[in-house]
Amino acid sequence: QVQLVESGGGLVQPGGSLRLSCALSHLSQYFYTVGWFRQVPGKEREGVSCLSTSDGRTFYADSVKGRFTLSTNNDKTTMYLEMNDLKPEDTATYYCATGLNYYGDSQFCSSRGVDYWGNGALVTVSS
Repeated sequence: QVQLVESGGGLVQPGGSLRLSCALSHLSQYFYTVGWFRQVPGKEREGVSCLSTSDGRTFYADSVKGRFTLSTNNDKTTMYLEMNDLKPEDTATYYCATGLNYYGDSQFCSSRGVDYWGNGALVTVSS
């Protein structure tokens, strides 16, 4: 019954901005963790930004700190990833994700702590 439908991928130039959206079948509070991951071919999916709905704890990968922001709408039914000052190395398929429970600090914003995935949105940063 859990569904995550994401949109907003596309082609942007270096230094540009893009916002990804993910519509949730449940209120975000239903999940312990909501967030975004990205993956390039041949590599494991990595956590980009995550939010704990229980205590507000956030995670941002070092590579995106200060540039990306995770947020939710007022109804808590959509989450966003606002990406600014995009770099070519940000090129990847981005997946919204939710974790149903707390699996330990080591699993926070780890793919091992994800229970549900969106279908992915390709973001290409190139001139």
